Amino acid sequence: MTTLRQLRFLVALSDTLNFSRAAELCHVTQPTLSAGIKELEDQLGVPLAERSKRSVMLTPLGVEMVRRARVVLNDVADIEALAHEQAGTLQGDLRLGAIPTVGPFLVPRALPLLRKAWPNQRLFLREELTESLVTGLAEGRLDLILMALPHAIGNIETELLFEDGYHLATPLGHALSGGTNVTGEKLAAASLLLLEKGHCLQRHALEAYAEMGTPPGDAFAATSLPTLISMVEEGLGITLLPQLAVDAGIARGHAIALTALPDACPRQVVLGWRATSPHAARFRQIAALFRQARKTLQARSTQEV
Repeated sequence: MTTLRQLRFLVALSDTLNFSRAAELCHVTQPTLSAGIKELEDQLGVPLAERSKRSVMLTPLGVEMVRRARVVLNDVADIEALAHEQAGTLQGDLRLGAIPTVGPFLVPRALPLLRKAWPNQRLFLREELTESLVTGLAEGRLDLILMALPHAIGNIETELLFEDGYHLATPLGHALSGGTNVTGEKLAAASLLLLEKGHCLQRHALEAYAEMGTPPGDAFAATSLPTLISMVEEGLGITLLPQLAVDAGIARGHAIALTALPDACPRQVVLGWRATSPHAARFRQIAALFRQARKTLQARSTQEV
């Protein structure tokens, strides 16, 4: 009979493609892990991994087995978590993933609130792009994710935290700075700087105005918002900055002009978790704290203006 231990061994081997590192992840010796996977193969009557002296590669069936094993192991973890939740003895770490255009600006403000609510809960933050976050949540690598919609999310439960509008960042004295007549056509005709593909903010920024269209193929693409701001400061173009980042002071100290865009279509920042998670009630409490942190940040920014 296939055991959970064997499935954990197989998943660890898939994650590392190395028997020694997989054994370390499972806190067993390499012979123990190798024997466990060999027993699983013998029970199933098919090979799950191709072995050589220098490399390990999963067979197509092995890849499918790993996918199904992750589902099983996640379900088992949810069962155990449900028992702890009902007993009031929440255990383990909280693994939070966040997109780079939200995490650095929101999480630090929410951490004191989270620590006060659950002083014994450790939180670990990972910044990743949206696709990686959604995959990590589905596979059980993450417990919660901070992301922005619209985006395909599959079987994920989400709760809206806030709508995040935009500011136009331009060099000082730019024709569009400080104006109230900014339109999608004018932005499309300007040298618009964006984040590189993979960042959901790139698509969301292009959807801020229906008539913006797609920028030319030679448009500059940056890896981060600070890089975009530096490029704007050097006079190389203009960009759209999320309100959240502006309120957090990302443009402070830079010689650029910021123009509010009340007519732009905002992105929706949400907190997401697996629909099967037993911690849904607690996660909704966490969502409320994130909303509180956002309001505090907004109020502080208003006072500084």
